[in-house]
Amino acid sequence: MDLATLIGIVLGIGLIIGAMLLGGSIMAFVNAPGLLIVVGGTIAATLINESMGLVAGAAKVYVQAFFEKAPSATELIDKVVDLAAKARKEGLVSLEGEDIPDPFLARGVQLGVDGLAPEIINGILEGELKTLKSRHGRSQAVFKFMASTAPAMGMIGTLIGLVQMLQAMEDPAAIGPAMAVALLTTLYGAILAFVLFAPIASKLETRTKSEVAHKTLAIIGVESILKGDNSMVIQSKLDAYLSPADREAKAAEK
Repeated sequence: MDLATLIGIVLGIGLIIGAMLLGGSIMAFVNAPGLLIVVGGTIAATLINESMGLVAGAAKVYVQAFFEKAPSATELIDKVVDLAAKARKEGLVSLEGEDIPDPFLARGVQLGVDGLAPEIINGILEGELKTLKSRHGRSQAVFKFMASTAPAMGMIGTLIGLVQMLQAMEDPAAIGPAMAVALLTTLYGAILAFVLFAPIASKLETRTKSEVAHKTLAIIGVESILKGDNSMVIQSKLDAYLSPADREAKAAEK
């Protein structure tokens, strides 16, 4: 589980609710017309902008943001080096049935064991990587759109509230509810955009970059195995893609 995502959302919402409670009843911040305008309007606009399947899938992606963990590059490198050493010693076919935890690396190695040419394997893996980027990019676009739309819906609610308030200037009892709609819709839009949607879109984008870097490392590893590079060459080649902190941690383990 990604505790940072969970803690961030719980802390963000908790602080807002805590600030509301310090000033009085939280029910003062609950307004059904305002919620309908902002939450309902954001969902409606998203459905207009994207397909039903993509919007439904975005909910699943949102949940995954709490559970997915970034894969370990150092573990991948160690596995590639082990596989390369075995392939050089016993032949590429000896990797048949080898336990490879990373599915993408396992697929590349299996294609090599099956006898496909290195350039064909590289093309297949690069194609899968390109598809992954496109798929993830579309999910991120849904949350970016929602992050930009929620404040706009809040502004629409503000305008509606102001119009209602101006129409009820002669009735003091009606001014309060109309003013509440005007102000609370802006608040709802800001909370949805800056606590729930924009941070998740940014986190998903960061994870995609991390996953692309990990799979690129796997592609280079498979290529090195197929070329028959020795372990030291592969180790040096792949270590170049690690961050200084990861290199230091890896050196400390040895």
